[in-house]
Amino acid sequence: EESLQMWDLNKRLEAYLARVKFLEEENEVLRAEIQSTKSSPAGDSWRVKYEEELRALRDALDHAFREKCTAELARDNLYEEVQQVKSRCQKEQAAREEAKKQLSLSRKELEEERRAQIWLKERAVQLEKEVEALLEVHEEEKAGLDQEIASFSHSLESFRCAPVAFQPVEVEDYSKRLSEIWKGAVETYKTEVSQLEGSLCQAKENLWKAVEDNQQSQLQLQHLEKDLVGLKARKEMLEESLAQQWQEQRGEAEKFQLAMEALEQEQQSLRVQIARVLEDRQQLMHLKMSLSLEVATYRTLLEAESTRLQMPAG
Repeated sequence: EESLQMWDLNKRLEAYLARVKFLEEENEVLRAEIQSTKSSPAGDSWRVKYEEELRALRDALDHAFREKCTAELARDNLYEEVQQVKSRCQKEQAAREEAKKQLSLSRKELEEERRAQIWLKERAVQLEKEVEALLEVHEEEKAGLDQEIASFSHSLESFRCAPVAFQPVEVEDYSKRLSEIWKGAVETYKTEVSQLEGSLCQAKENLWKAVEDNQQSQLQLQHLEKDLVGLKARKEMLEESLAQQWQEQRGEAEKFQLAMEALEQEQQSLRVQIARVLEDRQQLMHLKMSLSLEVATYRTLLEAESTRLQMPAG
């Protein structure tokens, strides 16, 4: 039984020794690999490459942040410019409304001047008719006076002594009065006609001024409409460029975010790999210690067994 136990122990010892030898060799290989990885320039180059990529990404992130700041400044400038364009459009709209009001007032004045001109024409025609009527009445009165004078002259020739009430001096006075009345009527007619002509000329001048003001207002309105169209087109272009810049900036920010997430994932995976390597190394150390303890235990057992077997023989 003791020989069988010893044989079994020897087999187990050989297996453990073979396992220990294999694990020591594997541990040496792993240690050499770790040392080579630590001391080799490839690991340094990998670390340097990783640091360079990280530095490049940080520079790119700083550059993107600066571009974002410049884009924000450009956006603020564009917003201020859009506000200025809006205020200018409002001012031009107010000027346009004022021009429309002035145009409507000038049209009203033009209509009033036309009405006044028509009334003056009608009044002039009426006065001409009245003058013609007065001339006809004057001619009739003059003819009647001539007939009366002729009849008085015949009566004076037939009678030697004419009555006092029918003297030629009174007839002449009456004709002088009539002529003076006629002259006064003609003068008043001339003054009224001259006044009407002056008012007609003034109405024509006001009409021409109103027409010129209307034309100038229309030209100013056309210029304002052209400026408004140009400002609207510029506003649309600025809004399109601002939207395009925002889209480009958003796309670049998303790209940088994806790159940072990929680098963080890669960094996390590297940390996990390093942790696994350290854990494997720790496990190998523990296994080596356990195996060394087991080998030492078996050696003591073998030494005790060998001493126990040698003592009876001695």
